[in-house]
Amino acid sequence: MAVRLRLQRGGAKKRPFYRVVVADKRSPRDGRYIEMLGTYDPNHNPPIIRLNTERVDYWIGTGASPSETVNALIKKVANGEGVDLAKADAEKAALEARKAEKAAKLEELRLATLKAHEEAAQASAKAAEEAAKAAEAEAAAAAAAAAAPAEEAPAEAAEGEAAEAAETTDAPAEEAE
Repeated sequence: MAVRLRLQRGGAKKRPFYRVVVADKRSPRDGRYIEMLGTYDPNHNPPIIRLNTERVDYWIGTGASPSETVNALIKKVANGEGVDLAKADAEKAALEARKAEKAAKLEELRLATLKAHEEAAQASAKAAEEAAKAAEAEAAAAAAAAAAPAEEAPAEAAEGEAAEAAETTDAPAEEAE
């Protein structure tokens, strides 16, 4: 089977857009292909060329022959005039790795902040509990203090009445003598 790297036309009338494909030499220009290797858009200035050079090298190594136009596009990409999808994929993977690393750091920071908030909430709850206990103890002491003079007052009154009663009882006894 004779394999060829060639362009497959797409796009609208007078607005061409091409795919760089690997196809059997006998299949029609816009027909079935084996693999798509990139794109070529001549409508922009400069034209946009995107090729996966790793796959192009693989197919050329297996015996596929590029058409004249595809050969020119391969040379332009090698000179830096186009985008090498193999390098772009590596750069994209590196970018994704950096994004994942940054996301992990942000998640770690979020968890640390959440933990700090929880600890602060526990500390404030503990402080509020201690303040409530102190207020309760203070209220109990105040209630005890308020109750103690009230209890002492009747006791003093009772002592005073007993003393008066003793004086009154002593007085007639003294008189009786």
